[in-house]
Amino acid sequence: MGNMTKDHPYDATRVTTDERDYIPAAGRHVLLPGYDPLTRLLGMRKNYDRLVAQADLVDGLRVLEIGCGTGNVTILAKRLHPGVELVGLDPDPKALGRAQRKALGLSGIRFEHGYAQRLPFADGEFDRVLSSMMLHHLDDEAKTAAAAEALRVLRPGGTLHVLDIGGHRTGHHGLAARWMKNSPHAAGNLDDRIPRLLRTVGFDCTEVCTRRNRFIGLLTFYRAIRPA
Repeated sequence: MGNMTKDHPYDATRVTTDERDYIPAAGRHVLLPGYDPLTRLLGMRKNYDRLVAQADLVDGLRVLEIGCGTGNVTILAKRLHPGVELVGLDPDPKALGRAQRKALGLSGIRFEHGYAQRLPFADGEFDRVLSSMMLHHLDDEAKTAAAAEALRVLRPGGTLHVLDIGGHRTGHHGLAARWMKNSPHAAGNLDDRIPRLLRTVGFDCTEVCTRRNRFIGLLTFYRAIRPA
């Protein structure tokens, strides 16, 4: 395939984005330099490891991460599975610039500007789609559109793997629980709303497991299959 990092360089200067139409990975652009240290402080690496393991990656697969941010999951998947082709997509050009720099020297990986609810890819182009801590940034309409787009770009039998805020409205799962219940976006992840959403657009969805994070709360992993 050649070195996709070199063949498809990311040029942040060619992207003009209204920052009001997405929520940056760190919540505000000014906080972006602290995003990677924060994920380490929160102990997210073990959750990224579990998500990648859940995806059952083997050489030759084409894998898309939607809402890749600074590229932590995409780059981890590439380092663990060098024979997999990885594409990370995010609407934040500054986060993509960081991801691109972190991926220097890796082949078979690229980062593209775009939105989960309007994926710039052909039908059935990918074997796997990954989503890590992204859905809670979207309102209900955008969540539905993103789920439908993930289904569209997966080949029949392909799978979507989701890691995100979960739990129940009545639960007290961590220090961020109050914020989650008061946030209309995050509240859209609670109870069974994510699996119901994925089934509504056509996936066969199951909850894989949950893990408690002392700061964030309850994190939930889902696997959703596009029927053959």
